[in-house]
Amino acid sequence: QLLSMWIRHTSWRRDHRISWRNGSKKDFKGLVVGHYDIIVVGGGLNSLVSSSILGKSGKKVLILEAKDQVGGMAVTAEFASQYKCNMLNDTIKWIDPRVMKQLDLVSEGLELVSPDVVRIALDQNGQHISFHQDSNQTAKSIANHSDKDAKSWQAFTTYIDNLSQFLEKLYELTPPKLPNLGLKEALSLRSMLKPIKKHGTRGLVDFMRVAPMMMPELMDEWFESELLRGAVSTAGINHINLGPFSAATGYNLLHQHVHANGVFHYIQFVKGGTENLANALLKSAVSNGVEVRRNAVVHSINVANTVCSGITLNDGETIEAGQVISGLDPQNTFINLVGPSELNPTFYTQLRNIKYRGSVARIHFALNALPEIKGVTEDQMNTVFSISPSIEYLERAADDAKYGRISENPYIEFTFPSVHNSNFAPEGKHVLSATLQYAPYHLRGQDWSDDLKEQLKNNVIRNLENYIPKITSMIESTYILSPKDLEDKFGLTEGNLNHGEMTLDQFFFMRPTISAAQYKSPIENLYLCGKGTHPGGGLHITNGFNAAREILKA
Repeated sequence: QLLSMWIRHTSWRRDHRISWRNGSKKDFKGLVVGHYDIIVVGGGLNSLVSSSILGKSGKKVLILEAKDQVGGMAVTAEFASQYKCNMLNDTIKWIDPRVMKQLDLVSEGLELVSPDVVRIALDQNGQHISFHQDSNQTAKSIANHSDKDAKSWQAFTTYIDNLSQFLEKLYELTPPKLPNLGLKEALSLRSMLKPIKKHGTRGLVDFMRVAPMMMPELMDEWFESELLRGAVSTAGINHINLGPFSAATGYNLLHQHVHANGVFHYIQFVKGGTENLANALLKSAVSNGVEVRRNAVVHSINVANTVCSGITLNDGETIEAGQVISGLDPQNTFINLVGPSELNPTFYTQLRNIKYRGSVARIHFALNALPEIKGVTEDQMNTVFSISPSIEYLERAADDAKYGRISENPYIEFTFPSVHNSNFAPEGKHVLSATLQYAPYHLRGQDWSDDLKEQLKNNVIRNLENYIPKITSMIESTYILSPKDLEDKFGLTEGNLNHGEMTLDQFFFMRPTISAAQYKSPIENLYLCGKGTHPGGGLHITNGFNAAREILKA
C-alpha cells in the first residue's frame, strides 16, 4: 500500500513538473514547487557565466529571466522595419581569458573580430587620428598633428599596458575582508607579486600615482596635440558621469585596457552581433545542465531572519533553493527584491550611498546608404569613430550634465554595425549606432520626455553633420534610449551601465559596499554576480566567474 501511494505521488509530481515546464503554472500558484541548489535571478552575461560554471560542477541551477531573451546588456534587436542594432554595446573591450578557456566559448560559436584600425578620432578638416593595432601605424597618423607626440606614442602604450597588468591580477582576486584582514586573505593577494616582480616597485608606484589622476594631468606628461589629448582621454570617461577633469579618471582609463596587449583603444566586434556572446554562454550553460526560464519575473527574494531560502515570482509561485545569486544591480537586488525591512541598518545605509548617476544615452539611425566621411576609406568604416576634439570639449559636455541638462555638444562615439553584419539592414542601406555622453538621468527642473529625446537627437545630428555633411538626408528612422529608458527597459538603476559608478570609492573591497565585496551578501545564502561587484562594468564577465568560484568554496 505504501509503495502504491509513493508511485501515485511520484507520478503526480512528474506530470505536474512537465506541465510547469511547458508553461502551465496554474496548479502551482501560491505553492512551493521544486528545489534547486542555486537559483540565479536575471539572465545577463555574468549570470550565464556563474550558472554555467556551477552547473559544470554538478549543481542543480535554475536561471530566471524576466524577458523572453537572455543576455541582459548584450541584446541585438530590430529597432525599425528591417533594421537591427546592438541595443547597448557595439564592441567588447576585453573578455576574461579564464572564462574563454574554461567554458570554451569558441566551440560554442563565439567569434570575435578585431579590425586593424580600432578607432578613428575625427577631425573636421579630415586630418583624423587613426588608432591601429600596430602602434607604429598609429604614430604615423599622430605625426600629422605632432612629431613630438608621435615619438612618445610607443612609450605611452607600453606604460599603460604595464600599469593595466596590475589590474589584470587584481581582477582575478576576491577582495579581502577589511578591516579584519586575516592570514588567509593576505595570502590570497600573493598573485599581485607577479606584476611587481615584472615591473618592480616603480611600476606599483606608477600605478598608484596614475589611478587617482585626472586626464589633463596624465596628458600633460605625454602629449601636446589637442585632438590626441581628447581622443586618449575618452578612455578615462567611458560610460561614467564624470568629466576628464575629475580625479580618478586615470583608473577608468586603465580599466578599459586590461588584456588589451598594448593596443590602445583595443576593441572586438562579435560576429553576428553582440547577442552572440550571450548565445554562446547560453549554449554553455544548457550543456552543463542549467535550466533556463524566460518571462519569469521575480517578485521577491525570500529572506527571514537574515537567511535567504528562495524566490517568489509575480504569479505567486515560490521556488526554494540552497543559494540564490543575483545578477541584478545592488539597488534592484536588496532594496526592491529583498526589501529594506530585511536589511540591517548599516548595510542599508551603505546601499543607499552607492552612486549610480547614469549619464549615457544610445541612438540608432536607419540610413539609406553608407555615409562618406572625408579622409576615411570605405574599408576603414568597420571601426569606432569618436567626436572628441579636445579635453576641454569633453569637459564642457560633462559640465552640462553636472548642472542637470543634456549636453549641447556631446561626446559621441559611433559605429556602423551593418558593415560587419549585412543582415542588420536591407541591401545597400546601413545602421549608425551612437553612444553619447552626457545625458544625465537626473535633470534639473524637468523629466525625460519625448520632446527632450528629440532635442537630444537634434544635438547629436548637428554634431555629426560637422563630419558627415549629408547625414540628415540619409536618416530614415531613429530609435533613442535615454538613461530613463535604460532603467525602465533593462532594469539599470538610474540608467547606469556599470551597476554603479566606476570610481575609486566604489572599487575593489568597496564594491558594491564594504559589507558585500566578496560576492557574498550579509544575508546568508544570497550572493551577487553582476557588474555592481568587483571588478565593475563592461562585458568582460569576470564578475560572474569570480562569484561562482566563491560559491563553490562555500
